[in-house]
Amino acid sequence: MVGLNFATSFLRPDGRRDAQTSLEDMIRHLDHLIEHVGVDGVGLGSDFDGAMIPAPIGDVAGLPKLIDALAARGFGRALIEKIAYRNWLSVLERTIG
Repeated sequence: MVGLNFATSFLRPDGRRDAQTSLEDMIRHLDHLIEHVGVDGVGLGSDFDGAMIPAPIGDVAGLPKLIDALAARGFGRALIEKIAYRNWLSVLERTIG
């Protein structure tokens, strides 16, 4: 399981710490993860513990903006649910269970 890291230096092609990182950069990175790990192995990872987060997200209250951007980009409801929480629940069920 790989979590999408919200730290801007991981999201940007230039590796800069820059709050002006777009939701599109986040989605591009998520697409890359899905391509390499598959839809069952990717979730939201965040990094709200001190990393520079893209300004459109800001903090946990901004997560609906990312979800809306995924939907606008054509991610279906089932895939968004997998990424947002179902894949993490699956990991927990297999490891705690």
